[in-house]
Amino acid sequence: MNEQNFSPNDSLKLIDDMINQAKNRVTENGFLFLLWGWVIFFNALLTFISIKFNLFKTPGLIWISCIFTTIYQVYYLIRKKKSEKVKTYSDSMIDHIWICFGFAMFTLSVIATKNNLWENINPIVILLYGIPTYLSGRVMQFKPLVIGGISCWLLAIIASFLQPLYYLIVLDVAVAVAWIIPGYILRNKYNLQNKLNIHNV
Repeated sequence: MNEQNFSPNDSLKLIDDMINQAKNRVTENGFLFLLWGWVIFFNALLTFISIKFNLFKTPGLIWISCIFTTIYQVYYLIRKKKSEKVKTYSDSMIDHIWICFGFAMFTLSVIATKNNLWENINPIVILLYGIPTYLSGRVMQFKPLVIGGISCWLLAIIASFLQPLYYLIVLDVAVAVAWIIPGYILRNKYNLQNKLNIHNV
């Protein structure tokens, strides 16, 4: 469009188009939901099996994999930030929600380890999982995450009535419903949108 012919109405239309594109743009590809979902799923499952069949003396060491996952996540987010052309307000809100969750989990881990409280606070972990999941779902207007967050809260109540060992099975159900299933749905939506964008170019 010629700059001299760019009227105030054209400016308003361009702004309106940009807002609509931002609303319809799927920026979340579900990768981190899947990454953490599967890491925690397998960690919980392996811990359950190792305790049930007395395979390892210190099954808690299995969870060291979360440290390596965190390092990889930082690397992934740095690369993603460099390649991002546009960052919406919703993207920023979701980032801050999960930063708060990360600090909360780190603080809880330090307290639980120092005071040997893991068996008593395990349901609280699932409860915490539900908070950023639910809020992210609301910000993104994505129902599977909202349902996943609510499911975590219900599963936290169920876990409080079970023996500590079987909490691990409830944890697997929680991450499957809250992160793994929504993660695959998000990835499919992201891939579908990219295909449509390619065809429209």
